Amino acid sequence: MENMATSTLVTKIVYKRPSQGKEIWRRFKKSKGALIGSAMLAVVLAAIIIGPFLIKSSRVSTQDYSVMLDTPSWAHPFGVDSFGRDVFARVIYGGRTSVGIAVLATLSSCLFGSMLGAIAGYFGGKVDEIIMRALDIFMSVPDILFTMAVVYALGANFMNLLFALTLAYFTNYVRLVRSQVLTLSEQDYIEAAKAGGSGAVRIILTHIIPNAVGVIIVNTTLNVAKIILYQSTLSFLGLGMPPPAPEWGQMLSEARQYLRDYPHLMLFPAAAIVLTACSVNLVGDGLRDALDPHLKS
Repeated sequence: MENMATSTLVTKIVYKRPSQGKEIWRRFKKSKGALIGSAMLAVVLAAIIIGPFLIKSSRVSTQDYSVMLDTPSWAHPFGVDSFGRDVFARVIYGGRTSVGIAVLATLSSCLFGSMLGAIAGYFGGKVDEIIMRALDIFMSVPDILFTMAVVYALGANFMNLLFALTLAYFTNYVRLVRSQVLTLSEQDYIEAAKAGGSGAVRIILTHIIPNAVGVIIVNTTLNVAKIILYQSTLSFLGLGMPPPAPEWGQMLSEARQYLRDYPHLMLFPAAAIVLTACSVNLVGDGLRDALDPHLKS
């Protein structure tokens, strides 16, 4: 009997794991609220970034009393305020100030607070005790009251606003990052890095902070919306950027006496604040769900 050689075709199935970025995006876009928030935020950012290239800055401060308190029209889409200034131009330029301060204050408070939290959690002992007790002093005063006191003492300008908001919000990051560091410090790869001779600074910057970046990003996103509201509150109370620099909160303050007869003066800057804060919160909620390892599906 003749032996027949048989060949077996082996098909190798290779499973390619999607990248972390694609996986986060897949979970993020499952949230309709996050997508709506992203679209809203894109509109706001496009308006405050591209708008100044299309609208002359002179329209922000030019006073034309012949059209004072005019209602919305083709020439002035959002109307004219009590000083004869174009409300549309002031909302666009005011957005650059309000959102710019909020983003910078969030980033500075994130960097400062994250480093303090990492140091407190990693070293522990007296270092942790000193940092956390100092933190208790800052947290004993309400954020808005602390910010108002600092701005009132130093004067209302861009740098003082940034400094005050940074001091008011860095405490959130200290506690958040410290708790993450206390958990991560017990991991095997941290012990391996110590055994390999890595110093404390290198371990914090290359191993601990990158692994805690998920919760930091979510907290940072949500804080942007909160700081926009706080900064608008300061401006409403006269503790924002000095006039005639436009700010959403300042515009609300100037329009409140005309609310009954000319509600459009308050409607548009208020809508800008609500739209921006709401869109950032929706994006933050989507990122929280997308970055949460317990919600992978």
